Amino acid sequence: MPDVQSTTPDVRINLTRVGVKNVKKLVEVSRPDKRPVIFISTFDVFVDLPGSLKGANLSRNFEVIDEVLQQAIDGDVKEIEDLCSIVARKLLDRHEYADRTEVLMQSQFMVKRETPVSHTSCHEVVTVHARAVARRTFREPIVRKSIGAEVTGMTACPCAQNIMKERAMYVLQDLGVEDETVEKFLEKVPMATHNQRGRGFLCIEIDDDQHLKLEKIIRILKESMSASIYELLKRGDESYVVLSAHNNPRFVEDCVRECAKKVLAEFSYLPGDSLITIKQTNEESIHQHDAYAERKATMAELFVELNGEHQ
Repeated sequence: MPDVQSTTPDVRINLTRVGVKNVKKLVEVSRPDKRPVIFISTFDVFVDLPGSLKGANLSRNFEVIDEVLQQAIDGDVKEIEDLCSIVARKLLDRHEYADRTEVLMQSQFMVKRETPVSHTSCHEVVTVHARAVARRTFREPIVRKSIGAEVTGMTACPCAQNIMKERAMYVLQDLGVEDETVEKFLEKVPMATHNQRGRGFLCIEIDDDQHLKLEKIIRILKESMSASIYELLKRGDESYVVLSAHNNPRFVEDCVRECAKKVLAEFSYLPGDSLITIKQTNEESIHQHDAYAERKATMAELFVELNGEHQ
Protein backbone atom coordinates (compact mmCIF):
# COMPACT_ATOMS: atom_id res chain seq x y z
CA MET A 1 0.00 0.00 0.00
CA PRO A 2 1.29 3.53 -0.75
CA ASP A 3 2.68 5.55 2.18
CA VAL A 4 0.47 8.62 1.85
CA GLN A 5 2.15 10.42 4.79
CA SER A 6 5.47 10.45 2.88
CA THR A 7 4.06 12.19 -0.17
CA THR A 8 4.51 15.90 -0.83
CA PRO A 9 1.66 18.11 0.42
CA ASP A 10 -0.14 20.56 -1.83
CA VAL A 11 0.84 23.40 0.52
CA ARG A 12 4.48 23.03 1.59
CA ILE A 13 4.55 24.66 5.00
CA ASN A 14 6.44 23.42 8.06
CA LEU A 15 4.23 22.54 11.05
CA THR A 16 5.36 23.27 14.58
CA ARG A 17 3.47 20.45 16.32
CA VAL A 18 1.76 17.40 14.87
CA GLY A 19 0.67 14.50 17.01
CA VAL A 20 -1.97 13.00 19.27
CA LYS A 21 -3.78 14.37 22.32
CA ASN A 22 -5.75 12.86 25.19
CA VAL A 23 -4.09 9.44 25.09
CA LYS A 24 -5.29 7.71 28.28
CA LYS A 25 -2.88 5.34 29.99
CA LEU A 26 -2.38 3.74 33.39
CA VAL A 27 1.22 4.45 34.39
CA GLU A 28 2.99 2.28 36.93
CA VAL A 29 6.37 3.46 38.25
CA SER A 30 8.25 0.99 40.42
CA ARG A 31 9.96 1.92 43.70
CA PRO A 32 12.59 -0.06 45.61
CA ASP A 33 11.14 -1.91 48.62
CA LYS A 34 7.75 -0.24 48.13
CA ARG A 35 4.61 -0.80 46.13
CA PRO A 36 4.61 0.77 42.65
CA VAL A 37 3.17 4.26 42.26
CA ILE A 38 0.10 4.31 40.02
CA PHE A 39 -0.77 7.35 37.92
CA ILE A 40 -3.99 7.68 35.91
CA SER A 41 -2.51 9.67 33.04
CA THR A 42 -3.31 11.60 29.88
CA PHE A 43 -0.59 12.12 27.26
CA ASP A 44 -0.18 14.71 24.53
CA VAL A 45 2.62 13.77 22.13
CA PHE A 46 3.95 15.97 19.30
CA VAL A 47 6.68 16.17 16.68
CA ASP A 48 7.49 18.93 14.24
CA LEU A 49 6.87 18.20 10.55
CA PRO A 50 8.79 19.56 7.55
CA GLY A 51 6.90 21.04 4.63
CA SER A 52 8.12 18.23 2.37
CA LEU A 53 5.93 15.60 4.12
CA LYS A 54 2.14 15.39 3.95
CA GLY A 55 1.75 13.79 7.38
CA ALA A 56 3.45 12.23 10.40
CA ASN A 57 3.24 8.53 11.17
CA LEU A 58 1.15 8.88 14.32
CA SER A 59 1.01 5.15 15.10
CA ARG A 60 4.68 5.41 16.09
CA ASN A 61 3.67 7.69 18.96
CA PHE A 62 1.44 5.01 20.48
CA GLU A 63 4.13 2.36 20.00
CA VAL A 64 6.73 4.47 21.82
CA ILE A 65 4.40 5.26 24.75
CA ASP A 66 3.51 1.60 25.27
CA GLU A 67 7.15 0.55 24.98
CA VAL A 68 8.29 3.05 27.63
CA LEU A 69 5.38 2.22 29.93
CA GLN A 70 6.49 -1.40 29.85
CA GLN A 71 9.99 -0.25 30.80
CA ALA A 72 8.48 1.54 33.79
CA ILE A 73 6.62 -1.60 34.87
CA ASP A 74 9.86 -3.58 34.58
CA GLY A 75 11.57 -1.10 36.91
CA ASP A 76 13.77 0.64 34.34
CA VAL A 77 12.09 4.04 34.84
CA LYS A 78 12.20 5.48 38.37
CA GLU A 79 10.63 8.95 38.02
CA ILE A 80 7.59 10.19 36.14
CA GLU A 81 9.45 13.03 34.41
CA ASP A 82 12.07 10.51 33.22
CA LEU A 83 9.27 8.60 31.55
CA CYS A 84 8.43 11.70 29.49
CA SER A 85 12.06 12.34 28.55
CA ILE A 86 12.55 8.74 27.41
CA VAL A 87 9.44 8.98 25.24
CA ALA A 88 10.69 12.28 23.77
CA ARG A 89 14.07 10.72 22.90
CA LYS A 90 12.54 7.65 21.32
CA LEU A 91 10.19 9.79 19.23
CA LEU A 92 13.23 11.40 17.62
CA ASP A 93 14.50 7.91 16.74
CA ARG A 94 11.15 6.86 15.23
CA HIS A 95 10.44 10.15 13.43
CA GLU A 96 13.70 10.63 11.54
CA TYR A 97 12.35 13.77 9.82
CA ALA A 98 11.59 15.56 13.13
CA ASP A 99 13.96 18.01 14.82
CA ARG A 100 11.84 18.51 17.93
CA THR A 101 9.55 16.28 19.99
CA GLU A 102 7.36 17.17 22.94
CA VAL A 103 5.59 15.01 25.51
CA LEU A 104 3.07 16.33 28.03
CA MET A 105 1.63 14.17 30.78
CA GLN A 106 -1.09 15.04 33.26
CA SER A 107 -1.86 12.50 35.94
CA GLN A 108 -4.08 11.88 38.92
CA PHE A 109 -1.98 10.70 41.85
CA MET A 110 -3.53 9.37 45.07
CA VAL A 111 -1.63 10.44 48.20
CA LYS A 112 -2.23 8.70 51.53
CA ARG A 113 -2.42 11.15 54.43
CA GLU A 114 -3.01 11.24 58.17
CA THR A 115 -4.96 13.91 60.03
CA PRO A 116 -2.94 16.01 62.52
CA VAL A 117 -4.71 15.17 65.84
CA SER A 118 -6.71 11.93 65.61
CA HIS A 119 -4.26 10.46 63.04
CA THR A 120 -7.16 9.27 60.93
CA SER A 121 -6.10 7.80 57.61
CA CYS A 122 -7.46 9.49 54.48
CA HIS A 123 -6.53 10.05 50.85
CA GLU A 124 -6.03 13.07 48.63
CA VAL A 125 -5.92 13.35 44.85
CA VAL A 126 -3.01 15.43 43.53
CA THR A 127 -2.74 16.52 39.90
CA VAL A 128 0.76 15.86 38.57
CA HIS A 129 2.20 17.60 35.51
CA ALA A 130 5.23 16.34 33.60
CA ARG A 131 6.75 17.47 30.31
CA ALA A 132 9.79 16.81 28.17
CA VAL A 133 11.13 18.44 25.01
CA ALA A 134 13.88 16.81 22.93
CA ARG A 135 15.78 18.70 20.21
CA ARG A 136 17.92 16.99 17.63
CA THR A 137 21.57 18.07 17.36
CA PHE A 138 24.61 16.84 15.44
CA ARG A 139 25.47 14.79 18.54
CA GLU A 140 23.18 13.65 21.33
CA PRO A 141 19.71 15.24 21.56
CA ILE A 142 19.23 18.07 24.03
CA VAL A 143 16.41 17.23 26.44
CA ARG A 144 14.72 19.46 28.98
CA LYS A 145 12.12 18.00 31.31
CA SER A 146 9.82 19.36 33.99
CA ILE A 147 7.86 17.97 36.90
CA GLY A 148 5.15 19.75 38.84
CA ALA A 149 1.99 19.38 40.87
CA GLU A 150 -1.21 21.17 41.75
CA VAL A 151 -2.60 20.77 45.28
CA THR A 152 -5.38 22.32 47.32
CA GLY A 153 -5.06 24.01 50.68
CA MET A 154 -6.57 26.74 52.83
CA THR A 155 -5.71 30.41 53.26
CA ALA A 156 -6.91 33.00 55.77
CA CYS A 157 -7.13 36.67 54.80
CA PRO A 158 -4.76 38.92 56.84
CA CYS A 159 -6.66 42.12 56.01
CA ALA A 160 -10.05 41.06 57.37
CA GLN A 161 -8.34 39.51 60.38
CA ASN A 162 -6.76 42.86 61.30
CA ILE A 163 -10.19 44.53 61.02
CA MET A 164 -11.70 41.94 63.37
CA LYS A 165 -8.75 42.24 65.77
CA GLU A 166 -9.22 46.00 66.02
CA ARG A 167 -12.92 45.54 66.74
CA ALA A 168 -12.18 42.93 69.43
CA MET A 169 -9.78 45.32 71.15
CA TYR A 170 -12.45 48.04 71.37
CA VAL A 171 -15.07 45.59 72.70
CA LEU A 172 -12.74 44.17 75.36
CA GLN A 173 -11.68 47.64 76.45
CA ASP A 174 -15.35 48.74 76.72
CA LEU A 175 -15.94 45.71 78.96
CA GLY A 176 -13.22 46.98 81.31
CA VAL A 177 -10.57 44.41 80.44
CA GLU A 178 -7.07 45.67 81.13
CA ASP A 179 -4.84 46.40 78.13
CA GLU A 180 -2.25 43.82 79.21
CA THR A 181 -4.93 41.12 79.39
CA VAL A 182 -6.31 42.15 76.00
CA GLU A 183 -2.86 41.77 74.43
CA LYS A 184 -2.33 38.34 76.01
CA PHE A 185 -5.75 37.18 74.85
CA LEU A 186 -5.22 38.30 71.27
CA GLU A 187 -1.82 36.57 71.21
CA LYS A 188 -3.41 33.23 72.11
CA VAL A 189 -6.72 33.47 70.23
CA PRO A 190 -6.43 34.54 66.56
CA MET A 191 -9.31 36.64 65.28
CA ALA A 192 -11.89 35.51 62.74
CA THR A 193 -11.37 36.22 59.07
CA HIS A 194 -12.71 34.99 55.77
CA ASN A 195 -11.06 31.95 54.18
CA GLN A 196 -10.27 30.72 50.71
CA ARG A 197 -9.66 27.31 49.23
CA GLY A 198 -6.30 27.73 47.57
CA ARG A 199 -4.97 25.89 44.54
CA GLY A 200 -1.19 26.01 44.37
CA PHE A 201 0.83 25.02 41.31
CA LEU A 202 4.59 24.48 41.20
CA CYS A 203 6.54 23.21 38.19
CA ILE A 204 10.34 23.00 37.81
CA GLU A 205 12.09 22.60 34.46
CA ILE A 206 15.54 21.01 34.58
CA ASP A 207 18.14 19.31 32.43
CA ASP A 208 17.66 15.63 31.68
CA ASP A 209 20.41 14.52 34.08
CA GLN A 210 18.84 16.31 37.07
CA HIS A 211 16.33 14.67 39.41
CA LEU A 212 13.60 15.97 41.71
CA LYS A 213 11.34 14.29 44.22
CA LEU A 214 7.64 14.80 43.50
CA GLU A 215 6.87 14.42 47.20
CA LYS A 216 9.01 17.49 47.99
CA ILE A 217 7.16 19.60 45.43
CA ILE A 218 3.82 18.58 46.96
CA ARG A 219 5.06 19.35 50.49
CA ILE A 220 6.37 22.79 49.48
CA LEU A 221 3.02 23.72 47.96
CA LYS A 222 1.10 22.66 51.05
CA GLU A 223 3.43 24.51 53.42
CA SER A 224 3.17 27.70 51.34
CA MET A 225 -0.51 28.18 52.21
CA SER A 226 -2.06 28.98 55.59
CA ALA A 227 -2.94 25.36 56.38
CA SER A 228 -3.43 21.94 54.85
CA ILE A 229 -6.91 20.54 54.32
CA TYR A 230 -8.13 16.94 54.64
CA GLU A 231 -10.94 14.85 53.25
CA LEU A 232 -11.94 13.56 56.70
CA LEU A 233 -11.63 15.49 59.99
CA LYS A 234 -12.53 14.57 63.55
CA ARG A 235 -13.44 17.43 65.91
CA GLY A 236 -9.90 17.77 67.24
CA ASP A 237 -8.51 17.80 63.71
CA GLU A 238 -11.00 20.46 62.64
CA SER A 239 -10.02 22.71 65.55
CA TYR A 240 -6.34 22.24 64.73
CA VAL A 241 -6.74 23.08 61.03
CA VAL A 242 -8.85 26.21 61.64
CA LEU A 243 -6.51 27.46 64.38
CA SER A 244 -3.43 26.77 62.24
CA ALA A 245 -4.86 28.71 59.30
CA HIS A 246 -5.83 31.72 61.40
CA ASN A 247 -2.43 31.75 63.10
CA ASN A 248 -0.83 31.86 59.67
CA PRO A 249 -2.86 34.29 57.50
CA ARG A 250 -1.59 34.74 53.95
CA PHE A 251 -2.55 36.69 50.86
CA VAL A 252 -2.41 34.97 47.48
CA GLU A 253 0.83 36.90 46.86
CA ASP A 254 2.30 35.58 50.12
CA CYS A 255 1.72 31.99 49.00
CA VAL A 256 3.70 32.47 45.77
CA ARG A 257 6.56 34.24 47.52
CA GLU A 258 6.74 31.66 50.28
CA CYS A 259 6.75 28.89 47.70
CA ALA A 260 9.67 30.53 45.85
CA LYS A 261 11.62 30.84 49.09
CA LYS A 262 11.08 27.18 49.93
CA VAL A 263 12.09 26.07 46.41
CA LEU A 264 15.43 27.88 46.78
CA ALA A 265 16.04 26.26 50.17
CA GLU A 266 14.96 22.74 49.15
CA PHE A 267 16.52 22.57 45.67
CA SER A 268 19.61 24.75 46.15
CA TYR A 269 21.70 22.19 44.22
CA LEU A 270 19.88 22.88 40.93
CA PRO A 271 21.64 24.86 38.16
CA GLY A 272 20.84 28.54 37.82
CA ASP A 273 18.97 28.04 34.54
CA SER A 274 16.39 25.73 36.11
CA LEU A 275 13.03 27.35 35.39
CA ILE A 276 10.53 27.74 38.23
CA THR A 277 6.81 28.35 37.59
CA ILE A 278 4.57 29.10 40.58
CA LYS A 279 0.85 29.85 40.43
CA GLN A 280 -1.67 30.37 43.18
CA THR A 281 -5.44 30.71 42.79
CA ASN A 282 -7.58 31.46 45.85
CA GLU A 283 -11.32 30.91 45.56
CA GLU A 284 -12.79 33.75 47.59
CA SER A 285 -15.55 33.11 50.12
CA ILE A 286 -16.93 36.67 50.45
CA HIS A 287 -16.33 37.77 46.85
CA GLN A 288 -17.56 36.36 43.56
CA HIS A 289 -14.09 36.44 42.01
CA ASP A 290 -10.87 34.49 42.58
CA ALA A 291 -7.54 35.98 43.63
CA TYR A 292 -4.49 35.01 41.57
CA ALA A 293 -0.71 35.44 41.65
CA GLU A 294 2.09 33.97 39.56
CA ARG A 295 5.87 34.00 39.22
CA LYS A 296 8.06 32.48 36.53
CA ALA A 297 11.81 32.81 36.94
CA THR A 298 15.08 30.91 36.90
CA MET A 299 16.74 29.74 40.10
CA ALA A 300 19.47 32.33 39.52
CA GLU A 301 16.96 35.18 39.23
CA LEU A 302 15.16 34.16 42.43
CA PHE A 303 18.46 33.79 44.26
CA VAL A 304 19.53 37.32 43.36
CA GLU A 305 16.18 38.81 44.42
CA LEU A 306 15.99 37.01 47.75
CA ASN A 307 19.60 37.69 48.66
CA GLY A 308 19.21 41.34 47.77
CA GLU A 309 16.26 41.46 50.14
CA HIS A 310 18.54 40.81 53.13
CA GLN A 311 21.38 43.16 52.19
